[in-house]
Amino acid sequence: MRAIDIIEKKRDGRELTRDEIEFLVQGFTSDEIPDYQMAAWAMAVFFTGMTPRETTDLTLLIAHSGEILDLTGINKISVDKHSTGGVGDKTSLVVAPLVAACGLAVGKMSGHGLGFTGGTLDKLESIPGFRTDLSTAEFLRQMDSIGLVISGQSADLAPADGKLYALRDVTGTIPSIPLIASSIMSKKIAAGSQAIVLDVKVGKGAFMQDLEEAQQLAELMVSIGERSGRKVKSLLSDMNQPLGHAVGNTLEVIEAIDTLHGKGPKDFLEHCLVISAHMLSLGGIVSTLDDGRMLLQTKLDDGEAWERFKDMVKAQGGDIRYIEETNRLPAAPIAEVVTAAQSGYLSRVDARSVGETAVLLGAGRAKKGEPVDHAVGIEVYRKVGDYLQEGERLFSIHARSEETLVNVRKRLNDATSWSDKPVEPLPLFYGVIPT
Repeated sequence: MRAIDIIEKKRDGRELTRDEIEFLVQGFTSDEIPDYQMAAWAMAVFFTGMTPRETTDLTLLIAHSGEILDLTGINKISVDKHSTGGVGDKTSLVVAPLVAACGLAVGKMSGHGLGFTGGTLDKLESIPGFRTDLSTAEFLRQMDSIGLVISGQSADLAPADGKLYALRDVTGTIPSIPLIASSIMSKKIAAGSQAIVLDVKVGKGAFMQDLEEAQQLAELMVSIGERSGRKVKSLLSDMNQPLGHAVGNTLEVIEAIDTLHGKGPKDFLEHCLVISAHMLSLGGIVSTLDDGRMLLQTKLDDGEAWERFKDMVKAQGGDIRYIEETNRLPAAPIAEVVTAAQSGYLSRVDARSVGETAVLLGAGRAKKGEPVDHAVGIEVYRKVGDYLQEGERLFSIHARSEETLVNVRKRLNDATSWSDKPVEPLPLFYGVIPT
């Protein structure tokens, strides 16, 4: 078997066998197949696609390129959730402890942010001492002891995915739906969860800006899950405007803490409750989503979800004084309010523009490995459909220096549009797969 023959076969749009895909994955992981050949194959997939069977085979082979965690000895069923990335998406910080408080073990392997979408690990690392580099043994011990852990991906899990993603990042093949699906699902399968809720973002601030493409990705990932013996549910959620108010690491941690105390933004709380209810349903804790919401609201109201968050922070080395008294957390030296330039109905708050502006402030990274400034960011106070009078508060900028403010003000003003007539609010969700 030769790599060139497999590349040409996929280039011509023909279906690869499992053995051919295995030859590629194993050869690339062991450095027997060079980057340039794997890049050529990825580009062939980008243009000609893969069948669901091919994509499932690729996913499972990538997952089995390293260690597969077995969580069945810790809990009868463990659940995970994954977001495809968005602006202001601090959902895991609320959903994970909330679901754990309801009796389901949640073991989540997350990543750092790159570009305009934030990373869960960057947010948690704004808490002094918090460790996101747990070993596999530490991950499993914490799952067993408190039933809740959020950590970075171990190098032992799906190593083929790390190599392939790095190659896709520099060859223009990131947007391939089969390669996106196999990357996400291989890590979820390797991490050992038996039930997975996928939050597939669609809109200006998402990688999938077209609803039809997002639905295609969601359906493919559900199919992969079913073929690999997992329970999977995909939710299509809006990312045309930022989720919640806060965009930036410390700001998002504070907003998540406020939400765990019942004081968060309404759209963000509702998003968290919907995702969490589906996780409880998949995990067999409740029979209906309404029952799930009632249980979740109880765990918010009685403070148990907040206690589980504190347990996780403490277990992973974080100083809980900083989350109990959030004024201790890093704060930017400059905080400036941006007001509405006119009266009218807000018809656009471009999530991507807001996210890219946060990166300019230092809240995100343009290149892998760059440091982030945990203190800086943006607060977005109003949503599409709101009516504002000229001069009302619209944004707050949290900056490190005066030099950045002029450009940031302009970018935020350019990110908004206005209407003289009433504008329909944007939906939080567009659908659920399977229904």
